[in-house]
Amino acid sequence: MRTAEIRRRWLDFFAQRDHTVVPSASLISPDPSTLFTIAGMVPFIPYMLGQQAAPWPRATSVQKCVRTQDIEEVGKTTRHGTFFQMNGNFSFGDYFKEGAITYAWELVTGAQADGCYGFDPDKVWVTVYHDDTEAAQLWKRIAGLPDERIQGRGKKDNYWHTGQPGPAGPCSEIYIDRGPAHGPDGGPVVDEDRFLEIWNLVFMQYAIDEVRAKDEFRIAGELSQKNIDTGMGLERVAYLLQGVDNLYEIDEVFPVITAAQELSGKRYGADHVDDVRMRVVADHVRSSLMLIADGISPSNEGRGYVLRRLLRRTVRAMRLLGVEDLALPSLLPVSRDAMGVSYPEVLTDFDRISRLAYAEEEAFRRTLVAGTTILDTAVAQVKRSGGSHAAGRPGLLAARHLRLPDRADLGDGVRAGAAGRRARLPRPDGCPAGARARRREVQEGRPSHRRGVP
Repeated sequence: MRTAEIRRRWLDFFAQRDHTVVPSASLISPDPSTLFTIAGMVPFIPYMLGQQAAPWPRATSVQKCVRTQDIEEVGKTTRHGTFFQMNGNFSFGDYFKEGAITYAWELVTGAQADGCYGFDPDKVWVTVYHDDTEAAQLWKRIAGLPDERIQGRGKKDNYWHTGQPGPAGPCSEIYIDRGPAHGPDGGPVVDEDRFLEIWNLVFMQYAIDEVRAKDEFRIAGELSQKNIDTGMGLERVAYLLQGVDNLYEIDEVFPVITAAQELSGKRYGADHVDDVRMRVVADHVRSSLMLIADGISPSNEGRGYVLRRLLRRTVRAMRLLGVEDLALPSLLPVSRDAMGVSYPEVLTDFDRISRLAYAEEEAFRRTLVAGTTILDTAVAQVKRSGGSHAAGRPGLLAARHLRLPDRADLGDGVRAGAAGRRARLPRPDGCPAGARARRREVQEGRPSHRRGVP
C-alpha cells in the first residue's frame, strides 16, 4: 500500500465519522519557543489548553513535522528521520477513551477492502498507564485482547504533558509484532524493535502543576473538558504495510536512494557504511524539499541554519560515496516526484525550491575548495614541524581549523573531501563557537534555551 494511499485512508476514515479534515499546518511552528512543528497536535495546542474554543468538536489531520534532535541517528536506525508525517484524530470535549480505542481498533485491524489497514489482530499489542484500569478493560471489551498483550507502564512511557502546568493524561500505545526475526518475545516492555509502536492515544483528562520532570508532577484535578489527542507515524505504518525493513525504503523515500546508487556506482545493501550514507541523503533531500516548500531559505541562523545543515550533510554524504559532481540536480527532482502526490505544492513551486537548493550546493562547493586549501596548509605545516602526522601537536592543526569560515558542517565537509589523502590525523573540534551553539539549537529543535513542546 503506497504511502499516499495510507494517508488518504486515514483522512477518509475519520471524515466518514464526523471529523473535520484540517489541512497540515506549516512546518514553521506557531510556538516561538520551537523552530518547527514537531508533532501533529501542535496546531491544536490552544484548544487543548482551553485558550481558545475549538471550531469543531472532532478533527483529523496529517501533519508535516520536522525534528532534528536525533539527526546523528538518521540512517543508522529503522525509524529515525528528520521529516515525518503524523496522522492525528482529535476530540475536544466530545468522545473520550471508548471512542478513541474503538476507532483505533477498527482502522488498524479492519479489512483493506473496507478502507482500513488490515493488520493481523493477533499481532497487535498495547500498553496503558499502569493505573489506567479503564483503558485496559476497554481494550479487552472492544478488541478482545488477552491480558498478556496489554502491558502497563509508568509515567515516563505512558503519561503525556507539555512539560508545563496544564492539561495532561495517561496514554495508550499500539504496537505491531514484527516477528521473531526482529527480536525477542515478550511485548514492547521487552523489545521495541520487534514490537514497533505505530499509534499513541492520549487521554487528556487532568490538570497538573508543580512539574519537575516528565514523571514528576502533581495532579491538581480533573479537566472540565476531556480531550483526545492521537498520533500515528505514517512512515512507520508505510514500511510495515510495504514489507520493507525501515522508513528509508518506503515509496516516498527509496527513489532517492536509487538515484544515489546510480550517481555513485555503489549498490545499496552491499556495504553498511555506504547504506547509512545513502539513507542520510534520502532523508535529508526530502526534508530540505519540504522545508523550502514552506518558505524557509538557507542561512546561518535559526530554521535557515537547519536547512543549510541538511543540504550540506547531503553533499558531504555524496562526496563520501565518491560523487564529486553536483548531486542535488539529480536527487531533488526525484524527491519532488515522490512527494508531489500528497503535496502538489512541491510540483508547482519547484523552480523556486530548486534554485535555492542548487545555489546552496554551489556555494558549499566553493567553500569546500577554500577550506580544503586552509586544511592542506595546516597539515603541511604540522608535518614539517612534527613528523608524518599531528600526534602531540593538535593545537596547531586546531588553530588553523578555526580559521575556516563559520558555515554549517564545513569542517566535516572538508574532512570528507580530504579523506583518503591524509590518514590518522586527529579530528579536532574545528567548529567555531557560534556554529557549535547553533548546532546545539538544531539538535534540541529550538531557537534558544526556552523549552518547547516535547
